[in-house]
Amino acid sequence: MKIWVDADACPVVIKDILFRAAERTRTQLTLVANQPVRISPSRYIKFIQVVSGFDVADNEIVKRLSVGDLVITGDIPLAAEVIEKGGIALNPRGELYSPDNIRERLNMRDFMDILRASGINAGGPPALSKSDQRAFANNLDKLLTKHARNE
Repeated sequence: MKIWVDADACPVVIKDILFRAAERTRTQLTLVANQPVRISPSRYIKFIQVVSGFDVADNEIVKRLSVGDLVITGDIPLAAEVIEKGGIALNPRGELYSPDNIRERLNMRDFMDILRASGINAGGPPALSKSDQRAFANNLDKLLTKHARNE
């Protein structure tokens, strides 16, 4: 299993959790973004910078993704592509996307886009909380532990 990070919008605190987990478990972690991203010096952590543009980083992740790889993203369409390709998608709040819930998330995202386009300010998501961080770390640990047992 490799871990891919949609790094443009990934919170620093989540990246730090990922850096520690990659070192601890010796798992390859690759951050993909269209702007430079600070990474911890490690043989397990890499950064790929892509050109700016709509979904360029997402497309690069999907292109390089293998079945069973983990992708960290809050981007629901990217999560849907990851699942379709046989990967695992986890958002920075600790929610694991699945074939069972991704369609619902896509529908809600599309509905919110329609509201915003019609001038209704639906607001954005709340700030990342300590409980979100714990949920992310716990789910990441479960996924890495499960992978280690299956090797």
